[in-house]
Amino acid sequence: MGYFEEKISGKNVFRGRVFSVDLDTVRLSDGEIRPREVVVHRGGVGIVPVTDEGEVLMVRQFRYPVGEELLEIPAGKLEEGENPEECARRELSEETGCTAGKWVDLGKMYPTPGYCGEVLHIFLATDLVYGKMHLDEGELLSVSRVPLETLCKMIADNSLPDAKSVFGILKARDILKD
Repeated sequence: MGYFEEKISGKNVFRGRVFSVDLDTVRLSDGEIRPREVVVHRGGVGIVPVTDEGEVLMVRQFRYPVGEELLEIPAGKLEEGENPEECARRELSEETGCTAGKWVDLGKMYPTPGYCGEVLHIFLATDLVYGKMHLDEGELLSVSRVPLETLCKMIADNSLPDAKSVFGILKARDILKD
């Protein structure tokens, strides 16, 4: 038997710049009726840019919702109708100043599927060509070069808690081993 939830009705209760919130009523696979609060997000990308020396270009920025400065892979939101790889190329250039000669799709992830429909598409970028950053207005971040193995140790000791970064770094490590 497969589990499912069928939407019966829905109402948008908030619409913002980055996401909206819907209040839906669903029928569960056992017939029960339940409410669901859903964050609707266009989705985004994350990029694991790896240098010829085996270092990953990481960005450090303050994340207001968690109240911390985090070390993360470069990432950003998809624009309306934008292809994920195009978005990844744009975000890599904006946040690091780099372009990449080789791209590998590492797959997609659902960061918080219990209440949000956001999908993140993660890419490995290699054969980097360095240029100048051009950040979005109001975006403050710095770029650091961190050895891939150091990042894997940080994941193991829980000093790198960002989910998209963990996903991307571990997938990239496995691909780069081959």
